[in-house]
Amino acid sequence: MPEWLDVIVRSLLFFVVLFLTTKILGKKQISELTFFEYVSGITIGSIAGEVIMGLEKNIFVGILGIVMFGLITFLVDLLAIKSKSFHDIIEGKSRVFIKDGKVLEENLKKERYSIDELNALLRKKNVFKVADVEFAVLEPKGDLNVLLKKENQPLTPKDLQMKVPQEKEPQTVIMDGCILDEALAVANKTRKWLDIELSKLGVNLNNVFIGQVDSYGELTVDIYDDQIKVPSPQQRPLLLAMLKKCQADLELFSLGTDSQEAKDMYIKNAKKLSEALERLTPYLKG
Repeated sequence: MPEWLDVIVRSLLFFVVLFLTTKILGKKQISELTFFEYVSGITIGSIAGEVIMGLEKNIFVGILGIVMFGLITFLVDLLAIKSKSFHDIIEGKSRVFIKDGKVLEENLKKERYSIDELNALLRKKNVFKVADVEFAVLEPKGDLNVLLKKENQPLTPKDLQMKVPQEKEPQTVIMDGCILDEALAVANKTRKWLDIELSKLGVNLNNVFIGQVDSYGELTVDIYDDQIKVPSPQQRPLLLAMLKKCQADLELFSLGTDSQEAKDMYIKNAKKLSEALERLTPYLKG
């Protein structure tokens, strides 16, 4: 067999072997490598490279080496899940760097981190003052997780006792000018509805790069021609404005009638509409 053909055959074979090994080890092998997995990955790649280029003549010895390292890595991960102490040995423990706004210098030294490196990690979390930090811990993967002091944490709607709508996953119903019927069905919409919404926006289906339906049932689109401005959906703001007008009209009618019965009716319904508006406003705003 010619040398170039031998390299092609070896490459294809080891591509399959490495692919299967990676699938068995799982996605963690790609996204969150521990030190052990990092060393194992380098070794497996080195073995594959040597066999592919013919430095190791016996191809089955190379496959055996990869299978063994893959099996060892798999067993180590399995034991780490079963045993906390074994997990700490292989992956390491978390280390507290800051507590109550104070840097724990001894823990920095144990992990061989300088104050400049700590500051760099804090800046990645948009934290520029150590005194603002309640708690900061270095994870085994090398990430620094930071909890700010209560007074330095950003306000949330819950802090302000504001009602906010629940968001659901948007459904992509148009992609590259093609309608995705499955996503349209999940959003409880039809092609006829989609045609109407596109006509409201003044957009042709063939010009739509991506179209999505949000949890409120509104369609937003991105078109190929970035020079054309597509108007934002106005159904919710218009409905909110209409309800507010109705509530104001009821109050106005109560002032303009001489009938006490009619006045009481207008005031009663204006109050009901006001209560409904209070609940609906978070959902109907922009």
